Amino acid sequence: MTGIGSIGATSLETEEDIVAVRQRARWVAERLGFDHLDQVRLATALSEIARNAIAHGGGGMVRYAVEPVPEARSLVIRVTDRGTGFPDWEGGLDGQQAPSALLRLGLSSARRLVDSLEVSSGPPGGTTVLLRKSLPKPLPSASADLRALRTAFDQEQSTSPLSEMRQQHRELLASLDELRRRQDEMAQLNSELEDTNRGVVALYAEIEERANSLRQANELKSRFLSHMSHEFRTPLNAILSLTRLLLDRSDGELTEEQERQIQYVRSAAVGLTELVNDLLDLAKVQAGKAAVQAAPFCVADLFGALRGMLRPVLGSDTVSLVFAPAGHIPDLVTDEAKVSQILRNLISNALKFTEAGEVRVGAEADPATGTVVFSVRDTGIGIAPENQQKIFEEYVQIEGPLQGRVKGTGLGLALSLRLAELLGGGIRLESTPGTGSTFFLEIPQRFVQPERRDAEAATGKQRRVLIIDDEETSRYILRRLLKDLPCIVSEAVDGKEGLLRARVERPDLIILDLRLPLLDGYEVLARLGEDPQTSAIPVVVVTASVLEPDDRRRLARAAGIFWKDSLSRETIGRMLAHALAPGPGGDPVNRARTHP
Repeated sequence: MTGIGSIGATSLETEEDIVAVRQRARWVAERLGFDHLDQVRLATALSEIARNAIAHGGGGMVRYAVEPVPEARSLVIRVTDRGTGFPDWEGGLDGQQAPSALLRLGLSSARRLVDSLEVSSGPPGGTTVLLRKSLPKPLPSASADLRALRTAFDQEQSTSPLSEMRQQHRELLASLDELRRRQDEMAQLNSELEDTNRGVVALYAEIEERANSLRQANELKSRFLSHMSHEFRTPLNAILSLTRLLLDRSDGELTEEQERQIQYVRSAAVGLTELVNDLLDLAKVQAGKAAVQAAPFCVADLFGALRGMLRPVLGSDTVSLVFAPAGHIPDLVTDEAKVSQILRNLISNALKFTEAGEVRVGAEADPATGTVVFSVRDTGIGIAPENQQKIFEEYVQIEGPLQGRVKGTGLGLALSLRLAELLGGGIRLESTPGTGSTFFLEIPQRFVQPERRDAEAATGKQRRVLIIDDEETSRYILRRLLKDLPCIVSEAVDGKEGLLRARVERPDLIILDLRLPLLDGYEVLARLGEDPQTSAIPVVVVTASVLEPDDRRRLARAAGIFWKDSLSRETIGRMLAHALAPGPGGDPVNRARTHP
């Protein structure tokens, strides 16, 4: 026992000696500053080991010492017997295949009462057991204290077995009292947990009720807009028709000033008509009443029609509208009118915000994914990164150098995005301020009705979805939204657990929050991409945080970014469809860039 300060020793010969070593253990522990409960634990653990030494080893010796290592100062009790040892002594520690039931019980019980228990055993020597318990406080002067303790130990006389039995009885009563107190605390804690659970259930019910209220409010809003749009159309059509009659001189000539005034009236009516039409279309899409009339059509013919419709919109000779050849694009089977409406909106915006250069419209087919990607590229003023999400929100118009003379409703891009999603696709944007912007419309080459898509998904294989979010409420909402989809959902409450589950479970999709304990969402996303086992798993970020341009760059690998307050069953369905869309090798690709 190198580096150990000896306190004293006690021989083990008879059952009465077990009482003595128990008393000495309690006495030494008390002198070293252990509390009453630890004194009882040490005495009980030593009496078990001492009993085994007498029963299986024919007696032995118990030595008490202090291990004076500054960072790990401990009381060490060594029990050595005179037996032949046991080659399979490990079985006594794990409770399996011990040399006897009593030895197994003694070793396993003692191990629970001390910090560490070490055993060395086997022929030709006997068995040695080391019990360690860290000192509760450092000794003020180790050498002086140990000398005093050693002297007192030699003078200490053992009490009678009857006194020890009384002491054990008192300790048992104290243990029972402590156990009863802890049971009372546990009962109180269980009661508090039950109250908390009832509160959580009530909160979930309130959340569900509010979600239903929001759904109903959204339906009422859509219904109101739809009805009001129809009501607005009648007087607007009358104004347009009457101004047309006046400008055609049906009732006589007009003065120059009268013609100018009528042109102003007509221009205002045309703008209001566009707003009403956009509101009506948007209300239909949001209410789920917009029908898709799928039919085959040629992209080249579509471009020809758009070229004719948009030629009058060109307001300057400094901007040219160019349509790239589309002869290699296969025929599409989808709603041509809605595709045309989306492209008209994108091209009109590009022309409005381009003072010089060109607006180029093109299309490319991707046979591997069965999609067609339309692009509208301009050389205009561009859009700052912090505004690239906002422009897809309803009634939002970004302040800029051309905003004063370029008027709009703020609904065109929002409506275009909804129509693209209705066709099973989406819109994404690439833009640099001062250089220009490119809008990409990606839609399936062949439109499939949502009912069929749901049926195909239901009969297909179930997808594994891992939710990494520390908020129970957010996880509950996501579980509810995923309930009707063919998904097996698992959850992680922090970044480290999320990484571990991702490696073990290999989910088909990960839904990741950004504000996480231990590892935040940015770090989790980076580590998932660096690990070959998880790098191919699409990750969708769902957050309530406001994202700066630097944040978006750190999230470039994400398959999509969604905001928690905009989640719905439709959003979740699109999220799964986009993130899990098969790539060229049959694996999911990070394609979703859905704007909230």
